[in-house]
Amino acid sequence: MILAPSKKPIFPFPVQAEVRQIPTKEDWILRIAIVVSTLWLLVGVLLPLYPMLIRSFQDIDGQWIGLDNYVRYFQTPSLSVSLFNTFYIAIASATISVVLGFIYAYALTRTAMFGKPFFRILGLLPLFIPPLAHSIGLVYLFGNKGLITTGFFSLLPGWDINLYGSNGIIIGEVLYCFPQAVILLITALNITDARLYEAAAALRTPAHRVFLTVTLPSVKYGLMSAIFVCFTLAFTDFGVPKVVGGGFNVLATDIYKQVIGQQNFSMGATIGVFLLLPTAIAYVLDRIFQRRQTALVSSRSVPFQPSPNPKLDWLMFGICSAIAAFILLVFGTIVLASLVKVWPYNFTLTTKHYDFNAVGGGGIAAYWNSIQVSLYTAVFGTIAVFLGAYLVEKGKGLRMLRSFNYFLSTIPLALPGLVLGLSYVFFFNKPLWNIPHTNLALVNPFNGLYGTIALLVICNIIHFYTVGFLTASTALKQIDPEFESVSASMGVPFYKTFWRVTIPLTIPAILELGSYFFVNSMVTISAVIFLYPPNAPLAAVAIVNMDDAGDVAPAAAMSTALVLTSIGVRILYWLLTQGLAKRTQTWLRR
Repeated sequence: MILAPSKKPIFPFPVQAEVRQIPTKEDWILRIAIVVSTLWLLVGVLLPLYPMLIRSFQDIDGQWIGLDNYVRYFQTPSLSVSLFNTFYIAIASATISVVLGFIYAYALTRTAMFGKPFFRILGLLPLFIPPLAHSIGLVYLFGNKGLITTGFFSLLPGWDINLYGSNGIIIGEVLYCFPQAVILLITALNITDARLYEAAAALRTPAHRVFLTVTLPSVKYGLMSAIFVCFTLAFTDFGVPKVVGGGFNVLATDIYKQVIGQQNFSMGATIGVFLLLPTAIAYVLDRIFQRRQTALVSSRSVPFQPSPNPKLDWLMFGICSAIAAFILLVFGTIVLASLVKVWPYNFTLTTKHYDFNAVGGGGIAAYWNSIQVSLYTAVFGTIAVFLGAYLVEKGKGLRMLRSFNYFLSTIPLALPGLVLGLSYVFFFNKPLWNIPHTNLALVNPFNGLYGTIALLVICNIIHFYTVGFLTASTALKQIDPEFESVSASMGVPFYKTFWRVTIPLTIPAILELGSYFFVNSMVTISAVIFLYPPNAPLAAVAIVNMDDAGDVAPAAAMSTALVLTSIGVRILYWLLTQGLAKRTQTWLRR
C-alpha cells in the first residue's frame, strides 16, 4: 500500500482532461449505473438517519417536544453518567489496545523474532469471536466462580479483579480492538525505507533515538488511524458491556434498555445521537489526518529487512507469547465451558450444551439462519461493493456524482451498528412518510422489507460497506488504465473488458470481500439486534438471549460454533486464493 501524496486531488479518483463529445450508448449505461448506485447508498446510509434524528425531538406518542429529551437525559443521573462512562471506557480501551497492538506489530515487522507466522495468526484470532463471547470467556475466568478467581487450577489463592464493571469492560474491549490495531499498524510499519536506518547506523545513532526520530514519525498516521478506529469500536460496542458491565452503564446498553426494555424509542433515539456524534467526529478527524499523509516510499526505496538482535528478539517473543497466551486462554475457556457438564463443579466432558433446541434463543435454527444471512450478505455485498467501486474508479462523466458516491461509501465507517439498526427501524417500519408542515403523506415503498431477512442482509452490507469499498478501490487502482484505453480503441464494450480482464485480475480481492462480509455478518450483534424478525432468530442474537436467560454454557457453545465456522471460511478463502494468485501472476507475465 503506497501512501498518498501530500497534494490531494479534488476527487478521490484520477481526473483526466476529457474532450467534450457526444455520450455513447455505453456512456449512458455507466451514467445510469452510477445514479442507481448513488440512490442505493442514499437509501441505505443517509435517509434512515433523518427519522431517527427527528424522533429524538418527539415524545413517546410522536408529538414534537423540541429539546426536552436532551434536557431530560442530562437531568437523569442514571442516564447522563453513561456518557462519561462511555468516554472513559473508549479512551482507556483504545490506549491499551494501540500500545499492545504497536508492540505486537513491531515484533512481527521489525524484529527477527521466532514464530512470527504463528503469532500473526493468534493475534488475529479475536476477529472471529463475537465481542459478547469474549465477555463469556472472561466470566468463566474472572467471574464469581471463575477458574482464576477461585484458584481452582492454581496453587495460589484466587485472584479477584472485580470483573463486573469498568475493569471487565476494558479487558473485553481490548480483546475486541486489539486485532484491528495490529492490522493497521502492521500495514504502517511495513511501509518504510531501509536507507533511513542504514544512515542512522552509519551515524551511530542510539537505538532509542532512531525509534523516536525515524520509526515513530513514519507511522504516526497509522497510529492515529488505529486510535480512532479502536476508540470508535469501544465507544459503540454493545456485546462486552452487556455481559460484564454490571451496574456500570454505557450508551450502548442504555439504548438497548430504552428500546427493548422500556419501548421508549424517543429516548433511544436521543441516546443514539450521543452515540453517533463522537464517532462521527473521530471519523472526520481521521479523514483529515489521512489527507495530510505524505509519500514515505519512493521508487528508489529499499525494503526493510530486520536483522537478528537476540535481546530485542527474545524480549518481543516473551511479550507476544504473553499476549497470544491470554487470547488462547480466553478462547480455550469458551470452548472448555461449552464441553463440560457444570462449571466449575463437574468437568466431565459432554456435548449436551450444543443441543440448542433444548434452550431458548431460537435453537439450531438461529445458527442456520446466520449461515443463510451471512451467505446472502457475502454474495450481494461483494457484488454491490465491487460494482460501486468500479463505477467510481473506472466510470466516465458525472464527476460530481461519482465524488458524492465515494463520500457516501465512506460514511458507514462512522455509523455505530446500534444507530444504524435503530435508524432502519424508524425508516423501514413506517408505512407512511408525513410531509412536514402539511397534512399530506407519501407511501413508504420500502416498508415491505421490514421484518424480513432481506433487511438484515441490507443492514449488514451497509454496516461493513466502507472497508469493502476501500479494498475494492485499492484493487481496481492497481489495474493499468491502458486495459480500458486499448479495449475502447478496439471497439470492445466496457462490459466485456470488465468481465474478461477486470474480474480475473481482481479475483483474490473479490474472494477477500466475500470472506470479509461473511465473517463479520456471522459475529455482529449491534447492527441486527433491533431488526431480526421473531421467526428468524440469529446466532449472535441468540447468544445475548441465552446469556439473559442464564444459559451461559449453551451461549459459549453457540459462540464456539460461530468461531469455528468463521475460521473454516477463512481457511477456504486461503485455499482458493493460493491457486488463483499463481494463475493471475502467470497471466500478467504474458
